[in-house]
Amino acid sequence: MNHTNKLTINQWAEEDRPREKMMLKGIDALSDAELLAILVGSGNRDETAVELMRRLLADCDNNLNELARWDIRRYSTYKGMGPAKSITIMAALELGKRRNLQMAKERVAIQCSKDIFDLFHPLLCDSPLEEFWALLLNQSGKVIDRVRISIGGIAGTYVDIRVVMREALLHQATQLAVVHNHPSGNRKPSQEDRNLTARISKAAETMNIRLIDHVIICESCYYSFADEGIL
Repeated sequence: MNHTNKLTINQWAEEDRPREKMMLKGIDALSDAELLAILVGSGNRDETAVELMRRLLADCDNNLNELARWDIRRYSTYKGMGPAKSITIMAALELGKRRNLQMAKERVAIQCSKDIFDLFHPLLCDSPLEEFWALLLNQSGKVIDRVRISIGGIAGTYVDIRVVMREALLHQATQLAVVHNHPSGNRKPSQEDRNLTARISKAAETMNIRLIDHVIICESCYYSFADEGIL
């Protein structure tokens, strides 16, 4: 069917139009493509907004976390996706990320590695670069603060142990966890990760601070040094 015979979105049945469908059936009835179509408002000469969003999502395996990693240049490869539409989608995905961060902050007491994962996953799951963070805790295991120590490339980042210890002392933390992400998706620690963990543990011990865990964050999984019996 060429575009001259194609129905516009306004010619669809009312219950099939994203906005009208949302009003009739509720927001839960909408697919990801339909929700994105509401944000962008229009498609291009050959596709409705919904069709364009379906194609866009198909190219990222229908994974919103993957879509959140896209930049304006990636969106611009699609006909009809100018900067304004691209920024609208990017802003919406960032709001979702911040909502998850706020929900995670409500869990202030760390009792296991899953608590650490839940706290940092919204922060690191979309990052294309490796980041290293320190989670600072009091004697009761409650979060004092989380501090980014360094940010680097896809394969690694430099960590100055003195900076980690300085942050712990400045915040009067008695317990500490360190966290970094693997953008590659491989949760297994490298030998460098193991060596760094041992050095941080030793430095913390000399200052009477307990290193409770080192957690490696991936998109849908994690690795805990404590759970594996390495700490």
